[in-house]
Amino acid sequence: MIDARRILSYMRRAVDDYEMIAGGDKICVGVSAGKDSLTLLCALAQLRLFYPHKFELIGITLDPGFGADYSPVAALCAELGVEYRVIPTDIAEIVFDIRKEKNPCSLCANLRRGILNDSAKAARCNKVALAHHMDDAVETFMMNLIHEGRLAAFAPVTYLDRRDITVIRPLIYAPEKEIRHFAAKAGLPVVHNPCPANGSTERSRVKEMLAEWSGANRGVKNRIFGAMQRGGISGFK
Repeated sequence: MIDARRILSYMRRAVDDYEMIAGGDKICVGVSAGKDSLTLLCALAQLRLFYPHKFELIGITLDPGFGADYSPVAALCAELGVEYRVIPTDIAEIVFDIRKEKNPCSLCANLRRGILNDSAKAARCNKVALAHHMDDAVETFMMNLIHEGRLAAFAPVTYLDRRDITVIRPLIYAPEKEIRHFAAKAGLPVVHNPCPANGSTERSRVKEMLAEWSGANRGVKNRIFGAMQRGGISGFK
């Protein structure tokens, strides 16, 4: 069993603070096969062994149609004792061939979100776990502030009434550097993201900006995250 104690310490605190998991939950883990989602999968699989509220897990990967091989992820799920499904989609064709989006990330995210929620409901899940971490929350907050003048980010817990499903983000307290360290140490089977827009998005530019700020002002991301909590931004506490 892969040792995930450091990640679990962040996860357990977030799960308890926001009451993310209740007894009898069936949780769909959105597995993009990147370092974040594979870390989430491993940590939830270990949490399942001792958490006082018993819950089930299923991992679901949406294949956008770039030809990636997810068999190593299937092997990891088998090792963890987690059911795994790969859902074929036409996302790549829609975004890049049909719509020819110059800024494809928003459309892609909307399509993925809808298909994942539908797939979770089809699997009889009542919750969807996404792998957004602390750095993601800070980056989203800064993007909304800079580009839209809004004080907002995604929430740690969101109930989607139209779908009757709850989205949870159990890694919300975990810094990305801790996830990166765990993924490397555990040798997780990360699948390279073949999207043509990977690395050239507005999020990547904000990430670079925050990295520059952090170099000159150590702990700046932690202070921004703390301000989000104290200000109750998007349901943070």
